[in-house]
Amino acid sequence: MNFDIAIVGAGPSGLCFAQSLADSGLRIAVIERQFEDALANPAFDGREIALTHHSAKLMQALGLWQRIDPSAISPLRDARVLNGSSLYAMKIDHRDSQQNELGYLISNCLIRKAAFEAVKVSSNITLLTNADISQVSTDNKGAHLTLANGEVVEAQLIVAADSRFSETRRAMGIAASQHDFGKTMMVCVMAHEVSHQHVAWEWFDYGQTLALLPMNGMRSSVVITLPAHDIQGLMAMTEEAFNHAVEVRFKHRLGAMRLVSTRHAYPLVTVYADRFVAPRFALIGDAAVGMHPVTAHGFNFGLRGAESLAHEIKVAYTCGRNIASADLLARYEKTHKRATRPLFFATHAIAKLYSNDALPARLIRRVSLHIGNRISPFKRAVAHMLTEVN
Repeated sequence: MNFDIAIVGAGPSGLCFAQSLADSGLRIAVIERQFEDALANPAFDGREIALTHHSAKLMQALGLWQRIDPSAISPLRDARVLNGSSLYAMKIDHRDSQQNELGYLISNCLIRKAAFEAVKVSSNITLLTNADISQVSTDNKGAHLTLANGEVVEAQLIVAADSRFSETRRAMGIAASQHDFGKTMMVCVMAHEVSHQHVAWEWFDYGQTLALLPMNGMRSSVVITLPAHDIQGLMAMTEEAFNHAVEVRFKHRLGAMRLVSTRHAYPLVTVYADRFVAPRFALIGDAAVGMHPVTAHGFNFGLRGAESLAHEIKVAYTCGRNIASADLLARYEKTHKRATRPLFFATHAIAKLYSNDALPARLIRRVSLHIGNRISPFKRAVAHMLTEVN
């Protein structure tokens, strides 16, 4: 099978990258180990994705936004950062960004479904599902993927979008810096009595980290980060006991809380690839940058990387140049590292400080929130980072 570009992984980033090239005239293959039914009807996985204004525009241009029920798109108006048991919070207001809201919240499964539906109707994109890859290689003549069933996919360029634990990245000999925080995140949707006012919370409590992502109505996506054995306990609780446990963890600030979804747990591991490219090969999405969720920028970076690489490819193809040249891939890598590296490492520093419960760290945490709250240029910079308004 011969294509111009072979994409490994039919997650949101891989599908969005494919869709961004749908009208380019290039022949695209998307290789995915899941069955097509799983892509067409993705199950709820607990993850709610916070999208910047730039990401919303990209999704509109790709034809995804229009495929999502407007009632399932929740505005993120403001944000609050809390520390310990104090009610004091650093406030990031939508007015700091001169927008009506900081961003939007959409369930990951809905984004996946919309991306699949958009890709499925493109005549230039071929989905190869239920396909495992046994070998990956590139040379001066092209890129080669051998499937477990013996079929070989030939392309000019391979793009890996197969998660932060990318097997394709490893097969191509690209190392990645991984940091395991030794914690696990549990995510679910809870209904509650007290209105969230469409304000997102990031609460660095002592011994736990809590996040609240406001959904339309009196519901929120709740994220609880704890050591794995504590999360196992929460996952095993009866619904009644779980509701009470979450109310206590949130110190009853949202009143009575009630589970309205399934519970899901994920290890807290971040990844930053040493290189984003190799000969005839590129990384996008979590395969390139697997973010800490504290800034909710993971999929936003996935979209931005897809946009950057697709732009380089379309310009080259229009001008009759090599779409997998070393110069093209180097420009993509430089652009995407410049867009992701500062926030990735800043997020690491914040996460380490605010998960440290030693007395000196507690003092620094409290002081930094007070100082940050009083410096308007800092708050405007944070608001701009969260909104990505051009």
